[in-house]
Amino acid sequence: MRTRDEWVEQAKAKLDEWNAELDRLEGKAQSAKAEREAQYRRVIERLQGYRDEARERLEEIQRAGDDAWDDLREGLQKSWSALTEGFRAALDEFRSGGEPEAPPPPPTPESGPPEARS
Repeated sequence: MRTRDEWVEQAKAKLDEWNAELDRLEGKAQSAKAEREAQYRRVIERLQGYRDEARERLEEIQRAGDDAWDDLREGLQKSWSALTEGFRAALDEFRSGGEPEAPPPPPTPESGPPEARS
């Protein structure tokens, strides 16, 4: 079981990784033909939503006390896993060169975030 501080550090590292990936994808979208660029932009916007939701979850856990961490941990881990999976699915579309599809919307705040694994 990870401590709150370990979870926060892993989440920060994952957000940094996602930001770097988004920067790379922005460059790819800019070099795409007009019709593909619009598709890439839609997926990038969705990825940015996942990133922003993850950042909010991270801020929530940073504000929580140790007692609240115990109560929030399971929900946060589930939500974080969903965010990670959505981000990964959209990235797979870019990497495969296939038609980019927008992943499902981020989970609601009630569903909470999980593990920072890719």
